Amino acid sequence: MKRFKTIVSILIALVTVAALAACGNTTPEPTGSGTQSGGGASTGREASNTVVVGISQELDSLDPHNAEYAGTREVLFNIFEGLVKATPEGEIEPAVASDYKIADDALSITFTLRDGVTFHDGSAVTAEDVKYSIERYADIQGEESAFSNIKDIVIADDKTVVVNLNEPSTEFVYELTCAIVPQANEANFATSPIGTGPFKFVSAAPGENLIVEKYDGYWKEGFPYLDGVTFQVVTDAKMAVTYLNAGTIDIYQYLTADQAGTVNGNYNILEGSVNYVQGMFLNNAKAPFDDVRVRQAIYYAVDRDMINEMIFGGKSHIIGTNMIPAATKYYNADTETTYTHDVAKAKELLAEAGYPNGFTFTITVPNNYAPHESTANIIADNLAEVGITAKINLVEFNTWFDEAFVGRNYEATVVAVDGRLAPSTFFDKNVSTASNNFTNYNNPEFDKVYAQATAEVDPDKKVEYYKQLQQILADDAASIYVQDPSNLVAVNANLEGYVFYPISAQDMSVVKYK
Repeated sequence: MKRFKTIVSILIALVTVAALAACGNTTPEPTGSGTQSGGGASTGREASNTVVVGISQELDSLDPHNAEYAGTREVLFNIFEGLVKATPEGEIEPAVASDYKIADDALSITFTLRDGVTFHDGSAVTAEDVKYSIERYADIQGEESAFSNIKDIVIADDKTVVVNLNEPSTEFVYELTCAIVPQANEANFATSPIGTGPFKFVSAAPGENLIVEKYDGYWKEGFPYLDGVTFQVVTDAKMAVTYLNAGTIDIYQYLTADQAGTVNGNYNILEGSVNYVQGMFLNNAKAPFDDVRVRQAIYYAVDRDMINEMIFGGKSHIIGTNMIPAATKYYNADTETTYTHDVAKAKELLAEAGYPNGFTFTITVPNNYAPHESTANIIADNLAEVGITAKINLVEFNTWFDEAFVGRNYEATVVAVDGRLAPSTFFDKNVSTASNNFTNYNNPEFDKVYAQATAEVDPDKKVEYYKQLQQILADDAASIYVQDPSNLVAVNANLEGYVFYPISAQDMSVVKYK
């Protein structure tokens, strides 16, 4: 297998959220008069049954197995499907497979392929395509990924594929949302992608847009409702508001409360969660953050409620660990109150750690999401109350990635991370030996419980282990977990059906005109 990729989707999540600092993108051309029609604006797109969705970054790859950015995944969700796919409730449902069964010993998963599923070129999905797709994705993910647990993939017959594992896992089925692609199209994956999803690829202009159209051969009867979607790159959220008010785009997410308040009445503002863990992540290997008392002191000093109120109007969900509340089954809500805003307690811990007069450090912040910079500024003000001086170093994302994430050459950073459906994906980066452990967190007890959690097949015990992991991270103040940011989405008032997912997905198959 190839070397484990250093660009990890859980960290590229911060690119997906509105890249507010970027400028100079091409302005989308309006397709109609923008006049009022009922509850929303008539743009001319309603007659063609198409919509324009503003997206906050350009796509990094059209090859679903090589796509790293969460923002790319949310768009490609409409083109590709796995054997199973995510639901808005955070569960999985059969997709290319019509059924699956996890063996009692959790060492194998047997999939029955759905009848009549075709790729967008009209060719039938075969068991060979399924085997090829999983093996290709596993090779790209590398030896540290969950896919290294695959022992082999067996084609039992034309309609049955068995994935055998080296170690028991009841979670691995969640990983098989990875895209099924036609082996025959391998040479064109990055330029002319072909999947099994509700929409098929039409064209892409790098840095400008991706255009898809309805796939008439889609296996799920009655979907999609729309005939076409243009995903238009609009990296400046301020300009996105301008485009919304001009009727140029129909949907745009990741608005702040202030921005949402300036959108005109032609749009409904839907409220959900970004489903990312935003916080100030600390380099546990750098003094003074190698002292748990210092980390805990910072936690007591930071006013998370103030951050939420000032940036998101109180609409975000305050968190206390590295997991999102949408993972209801596994989420440990007790961690939200492990720390309160307590200046006196913060000063006491700093004195115990040998810093009665505080210290100075730098918060490195990528410049592609304004709320991260705002969060860092509020944290700096909070820390000044306890004698700590926090300097903010605003850098280009590529610089942040190379120096902070890959090089781990930073003291603290305000970013957002995400996971996927498998609960382990929220915690694997905290394992001491993980190559994506950019915080240099090292706790043998955490490593032990993580191994128990991933190996456990009893669902109740698995939940207990994952909640224990969250409490360990909280007690250790491994980082300063702040909030799952509010996600305010402007949707043309003539549209309905938009839903939120606990993963990176904008599902256009369920959106339709009223």
